[in-house]
This record gives sequence, C-alpha cells and structure tokens, in this order.
Amino acid sequence: MNIEVLGPLGLIHLVLMVYAIVKIVQSRAGTGSKVIWIVVILLLPVLGLILWFIFGPGD
Repeated sequence: MNIEVLGPLGLIHLVLMVYAIVKIVQSRAGTGSKVIWIVVILLLPVLGLILWFIFGPGD
C-alpha cells in the first residue's frame, strides 16, 4: 500500500483518518462494527470518512 501526503489537504486528511480510527477503536461498538468501519475508511478514504462522520457510532 502506497500512502502519500500531498500538501496541507493531504495532511489534514491523514489526521482525520487517524482521528476516526482512534475514535472507532475507543467506541463501545461491537468488534464487527469496528472492523467494518475501519475497512470502509481505509478502502474509501474520503467517502468513508464522510459516512463515518454521518452514520458512525456516536459513543
């Protein structure tokens, strides 16, 4: 997997992804839900983040 941070927007995106993954791991959601959300965020970076902010576990 080749991950590149290109400029300030790339850095902001990376920070948001790390934030989302940390919040997912710390949530009280089930293990299956956590794994699904992390996979969605990693496979669909921008769309996954948007979906997580809208529909993700609110813990």
